[in-house]
Formats: sequence, C-alpha cells, structure tokens
Amino acid sequence: MENTEKMTMSIIEEDGSIDEVEVVIAFEFKDTKKEYVVYTKNEKDENGNVTVYVSRVDRSQGDTPQLYGIEDEQEWNRVKDVLRKLSKKD
Repeated sequence: MENTEKMTMSIIEEDGSIDEVEVVIAFEFKDTKKEYVVYTKNEKDENGNVTVYVSRVDRSQGDTPQLYGIEDEQEWNRVKDVLRKLSKKD
C-alpha cells in the first residue's frame, strides 16, 4: 500500500511572507553531497500542468535550511536527469 500522506514545508520569502508548499521529492547526489528539493504550490500553467520548483538545499547556515536556485548548467542537467527518470516511473 502506497503512502499518500503529503509532506509540506514552509518557505519564508524575501519579503517575509510564508508559503506552504507540497514537497514532491527530496534527494542528494552522493558524490557532491548536494541536496535538492522539488516542490509545488499546486499552480497550473496555461496547459493545465502543475508547476514544480527545484531548489538546492544548504544546511550550513544554522537550524533553518536555506533554498537556492541552481545556476550551474552541469548541476542543472544532473537534476533534470533525475526529474526525467521520476516522470517515467508509474
């Protein structure tokens, strides 16, 4: 039986507002020890697809993990490979 309980997290925006988002998946690359989280605000685009966001997780700043965009093209390509593999699972 599959666990259908949704995991959520709170994101504090730069303006101080708080967004509750649903975590799709979190993962780490073993070789780089970098962590990532894929999440959604359950927004839909013009085609009806749910928009997802991907951030790198940095836990070095104390108790509260910080989320950052992925700016390195090689790093982004690795993350996209993970997302492609996940989208092919049934």
